[in-house]
Amino acid sequence: MKPGYDLGYDKALYLLPFDHRHSYVKSLFNFEAPLTAEQTRRVYDSKHLIYEGFLAAIEKGLPHQAGGILVDEEFGADILRDARRRGFVTALSTEQSGSEEFEFEYGADFRRHIESFDPTFAKALVRYNIEGEADLNRRQSGRLRQLSDYCRRSRRRFMFELLVPATTEQLQRLDGDMDAYDRDLRPILMQDTIRHLQNAGIEPDVWKVEGLARRGDCQRVVAAARCDGRDTVGCIVLGRGADATQVRHWLTTAAGVPGFIGFAVGRTTFWDAVVGWQALTGTRSDAVQQVAARLLDWVGTFEAARLANTTDTLAGTTP
Repeated sequence: MKPGYDLGYDKALYLLPFDHRHSYVKSLFNFEAPLTAEQTRRVYDSKHLIYEGFLAAIEKGLPHQAGGILVDEEFGADILRDARRRGFVTALSTEQSGSEEFEFEYGADFRRHIESFDPTFAKALVRYNIEGEADLNRRQSGRLRQLSDYCRRSRRRFMFELLVPATTEQLQRLDGDMDAYDRDLRPILMQDTIRHLQNAGIEPDVWKVEGLARRGDCQRVVAAARCDGRDTVGCIVLGRGADATQVRHWLTTAAGVPGFIGFAVGRTTFWDAVVGWQALTGTRSDAVQQVAARLLDWVGTFEAARLANTTDTLAGTTP
């Protein structure tokens, strides 16, 4: 194992992320900053509704040790503290919301904010393409190295949410075909970006990655994440706000690959429920149960696919 790298996380992880801030406030509520006190209350209340959906899923069978939440400090501070008190996995977002470049939400004070909540994971969402702007990548990797080093020193787990947006040049090579980019180029860039960041001294315990359509690409992403003795590093699938059919496909594809330990599906889990509640088309209880049902759907999909792969492996029929 790589010297000094002895954490990792390879247990099942079924995460409900609702740390959305800038896009959440603007797109779901149509609010503009700065928020009024009443607007802040409504956003805060909606985050509690989502958390209530998570707790309802726990009551209905979501595994306590695998279930977790990812939420922001701005609108979810008391949620983070309650979830930690109950023994759930917690993840705290560290990035500045709405920024295309990774910067700390609280600047140089990021360590104190993490320590005040003592989450299971400190999480960073980063848009990073190794064929993109070199100066941007250099600035981002410098900040990410600070976070990674802090997590290693404090023995706190680090979750890296990797988005690999296409560059203009990459899309031109593919005649503007985003489907071709997602299918053929993004998986290669993800693997190369993971290795590039590792070589820059950035060492996540969990990589939160965009869904992949092919099992082989999932295997190669895991191989990159676990290279050179990083044997307990886990990967989880994020939802990208896609429709439920697409999310199920990504989960089914990843679940059969050792190293993919779960998922973090947010908007596809809670968006419709919160929109309906806001529009008064249903009760709060209805919305809570809708969130719970979606979350349990992902769990069932992932576990069934993993079990099927295990059965096929034992029978010697894995494709």
